[in-house]
Amino acid sequence: MGTTRSPGVRRMMARAGSQSTFKESCEDLKIYAGIEASAKDVERVAEGIGQEMEVWSSRQAEAIFGEEPASLHQTIPILYISYDGTGVPMTEKELQGRSGKQADGSSKTREAKLGCVFTQTRTDAKGFPVRDPDSTSFVGTIESAEEFGWRIYREAVRRGLRGAQRVIVLADGAKWIKNLAQMHFPEATFILDLYHARQHVSELDKILFAGNEKKIGQQRIRWWTDLDEGKVEKIIRQARQLLPQAAEARKKAEAEIHFLEQNKEYLRYEVFRAQGLFVGSGVIEAGCKTLIGQRLKQSGMEWSLRGANAIISLRCTIKSGRFEDYWESRAV
Repeated sequence: MGTTRSPGVRRMMARAGSQSTFKESCEDLKIYAGIEASAKDVERVAEGIGQEMEVWSSRQAEAIFGEEPASLHQTIPILYISYDGTGVPMTEKELQGRSGKQADGSSKTREAKLGCVFTQTRTDAKGFPVRDPDSTSFVGTIESAEEFGWRIYREAVRRGLRGAQRVIVLADGAKWIKNLAQMHFPEATFILDLYHARQHVSELDKILFAGNEKKIGQQRIRWWTDLDEGKVEKIIRQARQLLPQAAEARKKAEAEIHFLEQNKEYLRYEVFRAQGLFVGSGVIEAGCKTLIGQRLKQSGMEWSLRGANAIISLRCTIKSGRFEDYWESRAV
């Protein structure tokens, strides 16, 4: 990595560079450890180790597929798999030819895909699900949905997919997310995140009762209650009776109704809750905000693909509690 610094110092530099801007990192290193390093030094070391961690984790995954260790077959009551995407601001070079949401049709970001796997072995006294402590691991990168599908699948296998008594995919209803679930986890129960389902119901409500804030609020509460009780057909039936006459508004309302119709079997929240399952994807939502957003989406930031993926790999390794495992493997 073009440095003669000791492994211990590079370890501190990598961790510091993963947590805050490279400029802030070099200042912290000086204050807390007396280490003199430029922002460019921290960037070089952090990104270099992040790349090494990506190679290390890939090799581990390949070994698991090849050797089938007994630990893969440990019994896990419930294994959850969740994934989502969030935009990361990129340099102009990394955005050439990519379409986006700007006024001219270009893009300012590329989608970083983040996935997590966690387990559940119990519910609390009230029957609410309890995530097993320290059971959450993350994988993430900027790559195609097809490539990421294999990445999250490998992580699920590493975490015990083959020994899980039940597998749950908990995510929003994006097409690429559902496609990956059907391809890699065909036997899993798919639960569409309650928060996203409520967003669609709320949007439908606003379209149908446009301009009547009181009615919008009242109907939203009613339909959210119906949604919690798994009465999706009731919402669909009532919404169809209220379709607006205006062509554009009608088209938007029908699109939201179609979404509910298409996903109704993934919205049976009263059934899922009765089984003691999670129905909200808060873990991955929080991961997108903290693991990626807080470090890679700060004001004025622009990333290269190489740099962004290196820092994402580094942060995923740390957040998954595997930072020490990586360093131990280097010492062998």
